[in-house]
Amino acid sequence: MTKIIGRSIGETETGSLEFISKDLSAVGEYVCIEYNNQTILGMISSLNRGSIMLESDIRNPDLVEKINELEGDLEHYVRGEVMILGDIENLQIPRIPAPPGITIRKAEIDELKKVFQKDQAIKIGTVLTQPEVDVKVDVNKMVSRHLAILAMTGAGKSNTTTVIIDQLLAKNGTMLVFDMHSEYGNIEFKNGNKKRIAPKINPKNLSIGEYKKLLKVGENAVNQEKYLRDAHNYAKAKVEDAKELKDEPINFIEEMKFFLSDKANQLEEVNKSHYESVNQVLFKLEGLQNRYGYLFSSNDESSITKTIQPGCVNIIGLGSVDEKGVDIIVKHALTEILTERKKGKLKFPVFCIIEEAHMIVSERRNTDSKYIISKIAREGRKFGVGLCLVSQSPKSLDSETLSQVNNLIILRLVEPNDQSHVQKSSESLSNDLLKQLPSLNIGEAIILGQMTNIPTMVKIDEFKGKIVGTDLDILKEWEKAVKTEVEEIESQDDEIDDFGV
Repeated sequence: MTKIIGRSIGETETGSLEFISKDLSAVGEYVCIEYNNQTILGMISSLNRGSIMLESDIRNPDLVEKINELEGDLEHYVRGEVMILGDIENLQIPRIPAPPGITIRKAEIDELKKVFQKDQAIKIGTVLTQPEVDVKVDVNKMVSRHLAILAMTGAGKSNTTTVIIDQLLAKNGTMLVFDMHSEYGNIEFKNGNKKRIAPKINPKNLSIGEYKKLLKVGENAVNQEKYLRDAHNYAKAKVEDAKELKDEPINFIEEMKFFLSDKANQLEEVNKSHYESVNQVLFKLEGLQNRYGYLFSSNDESSITKTIQPGCVNIIGLGSVDEKGVDIIVKHALTEILTERKKGKLKFPVFCIIEEAHMIVSERRNTDSKYIISKIAREGRKFGVGLCLVSQSPKSLDSETLSQVNNLIILRLVEPNDQSHVQKSSESLSNDLLKQLPSLNIGEAIILGQMTNIPTMVKIDEFKGKIVGTDLDILKEWEKAVKTEVEEIESQDDEIDDFGV
């Protein structure tokens, strides 16, 4: 039986209308309005509940109590606003506003299933107010038009990410996860395989600018920069020679150090100032090896396009890498992927998922990887390189990059600065939807963008494998630690008794 929500009141518009009702509905509930031989779909975007007996200008609490005693259960009314989403057949916004006083009914399950039905899609949850209806998102539009998953800590962004990964694995998707906290390596995905990739980079691929930054060679250290550049050119020539002779790959930094040591010997008695500059660069290179040696490799393992496996989720664990190292790894991996896709050498599209994206795509500071991430956000769709930016601090994300991301999954956001930053970067996040963000429960989200036909409030599915990013049960951990301590003491006492001490 069709449920009547209420009737429109006041002036209606093509994009919205107000209604009044005696019955309670829920924000996010889908409704239908029928006029001009069309069925128009809408979503309840705001609700207010009141009573004509208790107007807002009452100033006396005793009066409220007296009215309650006299009237018993007070009759209430519900006023709300409906955001018009379009004709249910094609989601075209009507050109003519609905007539005043028109009946507003609850959308039927079959109507909603038709709206959310997609061919090239994955299921990520159900409609929040009507859980019988699955929410599916268009894979092609999600990957090619990019995605951001935004939430405050503990709201469910890790679960959302793993659900999407697992669903894409069922479609033979190829993903590359930059795993900032090394959380994903131990997850068993139900629908496909994972491949762990060690974070590696070939030192020969580092530019002079990157060496200067890593070695902290200042702009005024002209001599240090000169000898660093000379050493870099020398090592590059050695690499080319080895390639022509088909020799084993050479150690790029060791070749730079060899050049600098030889240069220091030449300058020691000739030019003390330049000798000191050379030694400074040599000393800094040795420090670089000590700090990042585990990231450097001259073999194919440093090439992400030769390492990445199609049809599975490839995970680069970056939990033990500092922020500078992460920045370099992400920059070179993404640059290589985009370059090889442009050349046609990488034969399959890649969906690149960047956890803690605000660390390296920052609004306030420049990083080495920020440029290539922004470039992929602008150009990636043409070459089959998709981005997924995952962040618990949306206000720290670069607004220009975020504005190029056409699809959003926004879980609970409480901080006003986070909310306004997201809204500035997304035309489809209305004020009414924005107001819902603080009241979302764990695992509830608003989905916007080209991957879904209409804005949707959704309950994200629960990932069936191991869920990452959940809070520790502190009390249980403390109890476990004390219990272990007591057992160890009792065991030691038993050993002492056995020896008769």
